[in-house]
Amino acid sequence: MLKLHVCSATWLKLPVHPCWVVQHALDEQGIAYERVTHPVNRRKRQEMIAATGQPRYPVLEFDDGSFYRAESKEMAATIRAGKLTDAPRAN
Repeated sequence: MLKLHVCSATWLKLPVHPCWVVQHALDEQGIAYERVTHPVNRRKRQEMIAATGQPRYPVLEFDDGSFYRAESKEMAATIRAGKLTDAPRAN
């Protein structure tokens, strides 16, 4: 199952919050995912840095263990265009 890695402040559900923008796009498209929350504090994001090489959220993790990370508006546009499977991935 697709995993959506987000910061723990996603409960705010603000249209300018990057994690919420991507989560909302997934919900709109009816794409099933597991939400995985991580610390808001950038200094505590070692797990994400180790997995993806960068500290920013949101990140989508696919079943094969690859990751997709871009600016949230770009990620949302990719999701809404139905091109999530074609998104650039990193291991």
